[in-house]
Amino acid sequence: MNRILVVEDEPAISRVLKAYLTKADFAVEQAFDGDEALERFTALNPALVILDVMLPGRNGWEILKFIRQRSSCPVIMLTALGQVDQKISGFKKGADDYITKPFNAEEVVARVKAVLKRSTNIVEEKTKYYGSLKIDFQSYVVSLHGVELKFTPRDLSLFLFLAKNPNQTFTREQLIENVWGIDYEGSDRAVDLAVKRIRKLLQNWPPPEGEIKTLRGLGYQFCVREK
Repeated sequence: MNRILVVEDEPAISRVLKAYLTKADFAVEQAFDGDEALERFTALNPALVILDVMLPGRNGWEILKFIRQRSSCPVIMLTALGQVDQKISGFKKGADDYITKPFNAEEVVARVKAVLKRSTNIVEEKTKYYGSLKIDFQSYVVSLHGVELKFTPRDLSLFLFLAKNPNQTFTREQLIENVWGIDYEGSDRAVDLAVKRIRKLLQNWPPPEGEIKTLRGLGYQFCVREK
Protein backbone atom coordinates (compact mmCIF):
# COMPACT_ATOMS: atom_id res chain seq x y z
CA MET A 1 0.00 0.00 0.00
CA ASN A 2 1.45 3.38 -1.05
CA ARG A 3 2.01 5.81 1.82
CA ILE A 4 1.02 9.44 1.20
CA LEU A 5 2.25 12.29 3.40
CA VAL A 6 -0.23 15.17 3.57
CA VAL A 7 1.36 18.42 4.75
CA GLU A 8 -1.47 20.89 5.42
CA ASP A 9 -1.89 23.21 8.42
CA GLU A 10 -5.69 23.50 8.15
CA PRO A 11 -7.08 20.46 10.05
CA ALA A 12 -10.38 20.40 8.15
CA ILE A 13 -8.66 20.24 4.75
CA SER A 14 -6.19 17.64 6.00
CA ARG A 15 -9.06 15.47 7.30
CA VAL A 16 -10.90 15.62 3.97
CA LEU A 17 -7.78 14.65 2.03
CA LYS A 18 -7.04 11.81 4.42
CA ALA A 19 -10.60 10.48 4.18
CA TYR A 20 -10.66 10.42 0.37
CA LEU A 21 -7.14 9.02 0.01
CA THR A 22 -7.79 6.33 2.62
CA LYS A 23 -10.97 5.37 0.74
CA ALA A 24 -8.78 4.99 -2.36
CA ASP A 25 -6.60 2.47 -0.47
CA PHE A 26 -3.68 4.76 0.35
CA ALA A 27 -2.00 4.82 3.74
CA VAL A 28 -2.08 8.46 4.84
CA GLU A 29 0.20 10.26 7.29
CA GLN A 30 -0.23 13.90 8.26
CA ALA A 31 1.99 16.84 9.16
CA PHE A 32 0.70 20.28 10.14
CA ASP A 33 3.75 22.53 9.98
CA GLY A 34 7.07 22.75 8.17
CA ASP A 35 9.30 21.30 10.86
CA GLU A 36 6.99 18.33 11.42
CA ALA A 37 6.93 17.79 7.65
CA LEU A 38 10.72 17.40 7.55
CA GLU A 39 10.66 14.91 10.42
CA ARG A 40 7.79 12.88 8.97
CA PHE A 41 9.27 12.78 5.48
CA THR A 42 12.64 11.56 6.76
CA ALA A 43 11.07 8.93 9.01
CA LEU A 44 8.40 7.64 6.60
CA ASN A 45 10.01 7.72 3.14
CA PRO A 46 6.54 8.20 1.56
CA ALA A 47 5.58 7.31 -1.99
CA LEU A 48 4.20 10.83 -2.57
CA VAL A 49 3.81 14.13 -0.72
CA ILE A 50 0.88 16.54 -0.94
CA LEU A 51 2.43 19.80 0.19
CA ASP A 52 0.73 23.09 1.08
CA VAL A 53 2.77 26.20 0.28
CA MET A 54 1.73 28.39 3.21
CA LEU A 55 2.78 26.60 6.39
CA PRO A 56 3.80 27.63 9.92
CA GLY A 57 7.58 27.56 10.28
CA ARG A 58 9.24 26.43 7.06
CA ASN A 59 7.11 27.07 4.01
CA GLY A 60 6.28 24.63 1.24
CA TRP A 61 9.06 25.84 -1.06
CA GLU A 62 11.65 25.13 1.65
CA ILE A 63 10.19 21.67 2.21
CA LEU A 64 10.21 20.99 -1.54
CA LYS A 65 13.88 22.00 -1.73
CA PHE A 66 14.69 19.71 1.22
CA ILE A 67 12.95 16.80 -0.51
CA ARG A 68 14.57 17.40 -3.90
CA GLN A 69 18.07 17.41 -2.39
CA ARG A 70 17.45 13.93 -1.02
CA SER A 71 14.83 12.16 -3.07
CA SER A 72 12.89 11.87 -6.32
CA CYS A 73 9.68 11.36 -4.31
CA PRO A 74 6.75 12.91 -6.25
CA VAL A 75 5.40 16.15 -4.76
CA ILE A 76 2.02 17.75 -5.48
CA MET A 77 1.86 21.38 -4.34
CA LEU A 78 -1.40 22.49 -2.74
CA THR A 79 -2.07 26.20 -2.35
CA ALA A 80 -4.56 29.02 -2.51
CA LEU A 81 -2.23 30.85 -4.87
CA GLY A 82 -3.61 30.42 -8.36
CA GLN A 83 -1.40 32.71 -10.41
CA VAL A 84 0.29 31.20 -13.45
CA ASP A 85 3.72 32.46 -12.35
CA GLN A 86 3.36 30.59 -9.04
CA LYS A 87 2.64 27.36 -10.90
CA ILE A 88 5.60 27.84 -13.23
CA SER A 89 7.83 28.55 -10.24
CA GLY A 90 6.61 25.38 -8.56
CA PHE A 91 7.41 23.20 -11.56
CA LYS A 92 10.86 24.79 -11.93
CA LYS A 93 11.59 23.97 -8.30
CA GLY A 94 10.75 20.32 -8.80
CA ALA A 95 7.02 19.97 -8.14
CA ASP A 96 5.30 17.17 -10.08
CA ASP A 97 1.83 18.70 -10.04
CA TYR A 98 0.03 21.76 -8.70
CA ILE A 99 -3.50 21.99 -7.26
CA THR A 100 -5.15 25.24 -6.18
CA LYS A 101 -7.75 25.68 -3.45
CA PRO A 102 -10.66 25.26 -3.42
CA PHE A 103 -10.31 21.81 -4.93
CA ASN A 104 -12.36 18.71 -5.60
CA ALA A 105 -11.07 15.90 -3.36
CA GLU A 106 -11.82 13.25 -5.99
CA GLU A 107 -9.71 15.20 -8.47
CA VAL A 108 -6.85 15.22 -5.96
CA VAL A 109 -7.06 11.43 -5.68
CA ALA A 110 -7.05 11.13 -9.48
CA ARG A 111 -3.99 13.36 -9.72
CA VAL A 112 -2.21 11.37 -7.01
CA LYS A 113 -2.80 8.17 -8.97
CA ALA A 114 -1.62 9.78 -12.21
CA VAL A 115 1.57 11.17 -10.68
CA LEU A 116 2.38 7.84 -9.02
CA LYS A 117 1.82 6.03 -12.31
CA ARG A 118 4.22 8.40 -14.09
CA SER A 119 6.85 8.10 -11.39
CA THR A 120 6.87 4.30 -11.45
CA ASN A 121 7.64 4.44 -15.16
CA ILE A 122 10.76 6.52 -14.58
CA VAL A 123 13.84 4.35 -14.22
CA GLU A 124 16.70 6.01 -12.41
CA GLU A 125 19.71 4.88 -10.49
CA LYS A 126 18.94 5.20 -6.80
CA THR A 127 22.04 3.44 -5.46
CA LYS A 128 25.66 4.22 -6.27
CA TYR A 129 28.74 2.19 -5.46
CA TYR A 130 32.22 3.65 -5.23
CA GLY A 131 34.34 0.64 -4.39
CA SER A 132 33.53 -0.25 -0.79
CA LEU A 133 31.26 2.79 -0.35
CA LYS A 134 27.54 2.32 -1.02
CA ILE A 135 25.14 5.27 -1.18
CA ASP A 136 21.38 4.65 -1.27
CA PHE A 137 19.78 7.96 -2.22
CA GLN A 138 16.26 6.65 -1.71
CA SER A 139 16.63 5.43 1.87
CA TYR A 140 19.43 7.90 2.78
CA VAL A 141 21.67 5.05 3.94
CA VAL A 142 25.43 5.21 3.44
CA SER A 143 27.52 2.14 4.21
CA LEU A 144 31.23 1.44 4.07
CA HIS A 145 32.55 -2.13 3.88
CA GLY A 146 28.97 -3.25 4.56
CA VAL A 147 28.60 -1.21 7.77
CA GLU A 148 26.11 1.66 7.91
CA LEU A 149 27.66 5.03 8.71
CA LYS A 150 25.88 7.17 11.30
CA PHE A 151 25.69 10.80 10.17
CA THR A 152 23.98 13.69 11.90
CA PRO A 153 21.03 14.91 9.77
CA ARG A 154 22.84 18.04 8.56
CA ASP A 155 26.08 16.20 7.81
CA LEU A 156 24.09 13.59 5.86
CA SER A 157 22.39 16.34 3.85
CA LEU A 158 25.78 17.82 2.98
CA PHE A 159 27.29 14.47 2.07
CA LEU A 160 24.35 13.46 -0.15
CA PHE A 161 24.43 16.82 -1.92
CA LEU A 162 28.11 16.38 -2.73
CA ALA A 163 27.61 12.73 -3.69
CA LYS A 164 24.78 13.62 -6.08
CA ASN A 165 27.21 15.94 -7.85
CA PRO A 166 30.43 13.90 -8.08
CA ASN A 167 33.63 15.56 -9.26
CA GLN A 168 32.05 19.02 -9.08
CA THR A 169 33.54 21.76 -6.91
CA PHE A 170 31.33 23.85 -4.62
CA THR A 171 32.28 26.92 -2.64
CA ARG A 172 31.32 27.24 1.01
CA GLU A 173 28.69 29.79 0.00
CA GLN A 174 27.12 27.39 -2.49
CA LEU A 175 27.03 24.60 0.08
CA ILE A 176 25.51 26.90 2.69
CA GLU A 177 22.77 27.94 0.23
CA ASN A 178 21.98 24.40 -0.93
CA VAL A 179 22.23 22.57 2.41
CA TRP A 180 21.79 25.06 5.24
CA GLY A 181 19.44 27.35 3.30
CA ILE A 182 19.63 30.96 2.17
CA ASP A 183 18.31 32.18 5.54
CA TYR A 184 21.25 30.66 7.45
CA GLU A 185 22.97 33.38 9.48
CA GLY A 186 25.86 31.44 11.03
CA SER A 187 29.49 31.26 9.96
CA ASP A 188 30.59 29.40 6.83
CA ARG A 189 32.99 27.60 9.16
CA ALA A 190 30.04 25.26 9.70
CA VAL A 191 30.87 23.75 6.31
CA ASP A 192 34.49 23.08 7.30
CA LEU A 193 33.43 21.44 10.55
CA ALA A 194 30.82 19.28 8.82
CA VAL A 195 33.35 18.13 6.20
CA LYS A 196 35.80 17.29 9.00
CA ARG A 197 33.18 15.07 10.68
CA ILE A 198 32.27 13.41 7.37
CA ARG A 199 35.90 12.67 6.61
CA LYS A 200 36.26 11.04 10.01
CA LEU A 201 33.35 8.71 9.16
CA LEU A 202 35.00 7.93 5.82
CA GLN A 203 38.48 7.41 7.25
CA ASN A 204 38.49 3.73 6.23
CA TRP A 205 37.43 4.47 2.65
CA PRO A 206 40.47 3.61 0.48
CA PRO A 207 41.79 6.78 -1.24
CA PRO A 208 42.00 5.09 -4.65
CA GLU A 209 38.20 4.73 -4.59
CA GLY A 210 37.48 8.36 -3.77
CA GLU A 211 37.69 11.19 -1.26
CA ILE A 212 36.24 14.54 -0.27
CA LYS A 213 38.85 16.84 -1.67
CA THR A 214 39.65 20.41 -0.64
CA LEU A 215 40.54 22.67 -3.55
CA ARG A 216 42.30 25.57 -1.88
CA GLY A 217 40.61 28.86 -2.65
CA LEU A 218 37.77 27.11 -4.49
CA GLY A 219 35.87 24.78 -2.18
CA TYR A 220 35.07 21.10 -1.75
CA GLN A 221 34.56 18.22 -4.15
CA PHE A 222 33.32 14.64 -3.86
CA CYS A 223 36.12 13.19 -5.96
CA VAL A 224 35.50 9.66 -7.21
CA ARG A 225 36.59 7.30 -9.94
CA GLU A 226 33.28 6.46 -11.59
CA LYS A 227 33.05 3.14 -13.40
